[in-house]
Amino acid sequence: MSTITFEVRICANCGLRYPISQGHSFGLRCPHCLGETELALTKKIGAERIEKNRAAQADHLVVLVDNVRSAWNVGSILRSADGFGFSHAYLCGITPTPEQDAVQKTALGAEEFVTWSYHKDAVKLIKGLRVEGWRIVGLEEDKRAQALADFSTRQTPTVLIVGNEVTGVDPGLLKLCDEILYIPMRGQKRSFNVAVAFGVAAYALQVGTPNELYPT
Repeated sequence: MSTITFEVRICANCGLRYPISQGHSFGLRCPHCLGETELALTKKIGAERIEKNRAAQADHLVVLVDNVRSAWNVGSILRSADGFGFSHAYLCGITPTPEQDAVQKTALGAEEFVTWSYHKDAVKLIKGLRVEGWRIVGLEEDKRAQALADFSTRQTPTVLIVGNEVTGVDPGLLKLCDEILYIPMRGQKRSFNVAVAFGVAAYALQVGTPNELYPT
């Protein structure tokens, strides 16, 4: 099993407590005041992708990320997609791909486990996926939308679409959706960050009990 070793250090000058992994640019000096630090503890974290979790991957779930501008949002979506067992990510339009360093920075290696492909035209792609039998689900506020909590999940090949941070899901894509979902908001803002919204929806779309999703 491969592992990641890290230390927790405490600054003798300002009292900052912070973690540092092997090879991190912080060094042994405090990143806040550059004072000398003392070792508080050392820990190892297993970095192996456990095969039984790989076997639980939801091959019937994929995500389509259309015209999301932020590389950090894309990386976060890929990381959540891996965590919730999505098997593929379609990256469309102006969406940056894992070939960019900024995507890799937030994906933290998830791009190695979630296969991905780039497509210029998401509408054209979705038309093809519909012919192949995929159920198309958009995550967007719309008069046709139903609350995420009321959505009935089924073991059906499903494409979950998330769209641009400002303009949302392309209306051309919404017309092709079999269902449209929205996440109810209780605050004053009308929407979540796209990466956060994907994480909420991805969890809700999982099929099975928590024990089936995350076997011990």
